[in-house]
Amino acid sequence: MSLQLPHTLTLAEASAVLASLSMPAQQEKTWRVDASALAEFDTAALSVLLELQRRAGSLGAQIEIQQAPVKLRQLATLYGVDTLLGLQPRSEEHTSELQSHSDLVCRLLLEK
Repeated sequence: MSLQLPHTLTLAEASAVLASLSMPAQQEKTWRVDASALAEFDTAALSVLLELQRRAGSLGAQIEIQQAPVKLRQLATLYGVDTLLGLQPRSEEHTSELQSHSDLVCRLLLEK
């Protein structure tokens, strides 16, 4: 069974998305989360994924996020939860891109 994330997953939708997802049977050891539809999201998407990971872990299972958009991987790396969610960068080039993004965010925060 695969849990399908919606096209939009922001703070406004997070609670409803969690409530609408049908949890896999308790005997399933891997919960597959299909993130291919995600196009508009913010950090609430990470919160939803972390909550799914927590729920899975409480039943002795884990989540496997499939087809995660690059921007979701970048966001997870920026917030330091990429390894926890299994969303590590795929290549050195991607890692370089993430570092540039992280540097930009830091500069913007320092300018405020």
